[in-house]
Amino acid sequence: MNLFKLSWKYLTFRPLSTGLNVFLLALGLAIITVLLLIQDQFEKKMNQDAAGIDLVVGAKGSPLQLILAGVYHIDFPTGNIPMDEAQKLSRNRLVKNIIPMALGDNYQGFRIVGTNHDYPALYEAKMQSGVLWTKPFEVVLGAEVAGKSGYKVGDEFLGSHGISVGSHEHDANKFKVVGVLERKGNVLDRLILTSVESIWYTHDEGEAEPADSTTNQEEHHMIKLQDSVAVKGFPKTSESRDLTTLLIQYRNPMAAIQLPRLINSGTSMQAASPSFEMSRLFELLGVGITLLQGLAMVIIGISGLGIFIALYNSLKERKYDLAILRAIGASRGQLLLLIFLEGIMLTFMGAVLGILLGHTFLSVIISQNEQGVVGSLQPWIFLKQELWIVVYALTVGVLASIIPAFAAYQTSIAKQLTKA
Repeated sequence: MNLFKLSWKYLTFRPLSTGLNVFLLALGLAIITVLLLIQDQFEKKMNQDAAGIDLVVGAKGSPLQLILAGVYHIDFPTGNIPMDEAQKLSRNRLVKNIIPMALGDNYQGFRIVGTNHDYPALYEAKMQSGVLWTKPFEVVLGAEVAGKSGYKVGDEFLGSHGISVGSHEHDANKFKVVGVLERKGNVLDRLILTSVESIWYTHDEGEAEPADSTTNQEEHHMIKLQDSVAVKGFPKTSESRDLTTLLIQYRNPMAAIQLPRLINSGTSMQAASPSFEMSRLFELLGVGITLLQGLAMVIIGISGLGIFIALYNSLKERKYDLAILRAIGASRGQLLLLIFLEGIMLTFMGAVLGILLGHTFLSVIISQNEQGVVGSLQPWIFLKQELWIVVYALTVGVLASIIPAFAAYQTSIAKQLTKA
């Protein structure tokens, strides 16, 4: 007697009831799958992108906003800071290294970041093709930017003002691609890197120019474009300039205590710790994740109850069939196993469908947020924890089958056949 085939026949005899129970279970498991994938990858990526950065300094405002804009490039900067004040900070004995950054432009939503060569070195970036920038308006593309734009070494494009799609273009100078970075799975993949000077000169174009000095301005502009740029440290300039953020590495553990307090109380700037701010963010997100997990558990509980009711009602209608099976030689244990198999098959289908739905749902979310942190998640990576989802679903199936299975076990041949 093929119990698997018999169980399957019973399940497919009522397709609507079976399908509803499978879908309801799959929905709860899909929510858990999405949460597992996001929590695992999101925390890893956030920690990876902040690795090696002890402190972020910028204009006063929200510390979390400063971190999100300066480290992860997913929020608006808090403002600009004077470069002379930043240079003064770099001479502090507690600072080991300081990386200046100038933000404020984008290309089709991808952020253009003015910095020096220490920034890609911070992430141990390697060139897929070309070289790092050495002159104004030379840029290096992250792997994701290169893939989406189709640009390669030698191509040119115009940047746009602001950090969101749809703003006006800076049309006086084109950026020239001189390199493309290898894909590293970090924040560099979705950035366009250039020199701080490039960002400065781009915004100089927007300043009003007297009509009688146009020729001198153009000559001065051409001289700027032929200059080399600072590949380490701060750019050299005789003018009063601004930066957006500074990424700082501590010289010693004492700096973690003294430096943030010194900056926040003694300067016009603000200091924020990536590790501290991200811990706060994860705590806030944890509340939402817990609520969603609770919702998923409720849905799974309802589906388990639905499976129990379906099996129990089915059993009442099939008592005569079970008596016939006993009459032709089936043992009580086989009837017990038959009902357990039905519950297990139902929940196994629900688990497989739930995991696939979870990955598909995450894939849809990512397709709608291609240029943020969410866009860098991988929807079709399968985690070991997902095996526990299958185990959990099968446990629900076994628990829902216990009472119907023992009712089948106690089926009386004589009593049922006499009723018939």
